[in-house]
Amino acid sequence: QVQLVESGGGLVQAGGSLRLSCVASGRTFSSRAMGWFRQAPGKEREFVAAINWSGGTTYYADSVKGRFTISRDNAKNTVYLQMNSLKPEDTAVYYCAARTPLAVMTTRGYEYDYWGQGTQVTVSS
Repeated sequence: QVQLVESGGGLVQAGGSLRLSCVASGRTFSSRAMGWFRQAPGKEREFVAAINWSGGTTYYADSVKGRFTISRDNAKNTVYLQMNSLKPEDTAVYYCAARTPLAVMTTRGYEYDYWGQGTQVTVSS
């Protein structure tokens, strides 16, 4: 069982930045690909970014490419999402998710085994 706890959300003006963190429990973090997803009110959950277990490969949704950066620190069991140049349309609850050990990273939410409780990001115009 893996528990994921997100933090770092909040209210920010358009053009501002936030860094989200997600801390994982257990000893298998370094072997798990991780992803960030978001869900805005009235919309379906959507993929934001993913990173493989070593941190050497990342992938982004087109809507955040060039503005968001996913990274990880396996010594701290933590994955990060640095969000720059935020836009009102980035407003959503952001979730981190973990894949089964040694599985490749993916954009498909149903392929992730564990999810955090989410952290709210609100971008004002």
